[in-house]
Amino acid sequence: MIKAGRNQMESAHTELWRYRGFIFSSVKREFKSRYMNSLFGALWAFVGPLAMILMYTLIFSQLMRTKIAGIDSVYGYSTFLCAGMLTWGFFSETLTRSINVFVENANLIKKINFPKACLPLIVFLNSAISFGIIFTLFLIAQAFIGSFPGVKLVAILPLLTIQTMMALGLGIAFGVINVFFRDVGHIFNIGMQFLFWGTPIVYPLNVLPEFFQSLVRLNPLTALIMGYQDVIVKDIWPDWLSLWWPATCGLGSVIAATTREIPAAISASAQGGVRPW
Repeated sequence: MIKAGRNQMESAHTELWRYRGFIFSSVKREFKSRYMNSLFGALWAFVGPLAMILMYTLIFSQLMRTKIAGIDSVYGYSTFLCAGMLTWGFFSETLTRSINVFVENANLIKKINFPKACLPLIVFLNSAISFGIIFTLFLIAQAFIGSFPGVKLVAILPLLTIQTMMALGLGIAFGVINVFFRDVGHIFNIGMQFLFWGTPIVYPLNVLPEFFQSLVRLNPLTALIMGYQDVIVKDIWPDWLSLWWPATCGLGSVIAATTREIPAAISASAQGGVRPW
């Protein structure tokens, strides 16, 4: 089974590499269209994120003066909040847009023969550009207030890798289901709200009773978000052992998303072979 999954992933990677020109041109076109006809153009890609970071910092560090246990800095909670919100936003945008990507591009699927995994990958790359901009601004702000995480920042890369596997794998899987059962998209949006509050993004895990802490730890995003917070807020290495659960979920979802039945099902639906509800 492991060998079969590895072969499926290698085959998917080969196909995506062959269509890299199509992927990168689509990413470039979408990024340009997002700011087309606006007065300041791509400058808005920086202004919006910068405004959000400044708002969090001003409200929680200066007006409300919210603090978090174990962190002496007046900017501790705003840093804690940004570490969770920015990475959650990246995950949520990739996953949510991937679920609708096959339905939204049904006409393109009918007209052009290409690997269907290109579509969620294009979604991911566009989300990654936005995340890269806002996270860079956040790190600059951290350096300005004297809270730059230092060399431990490299730990963000494996955390992002696991997060990306989960977002793309689940996005493709639920996206295929959404092709046939459109209610999935609506149910999923509600589920994402529960997932947000079931992840320690706006609150530290240790403020919950032990029973609820155990439940929240079942959420694979919990270990990821806490890993980001460890690196960015506490300047310590993540708890690597705790990442086995999100890593397993991420790898499993990617293997499931690269099965040959998925692109065949999408093409059949697009061509009218299967009528969705």
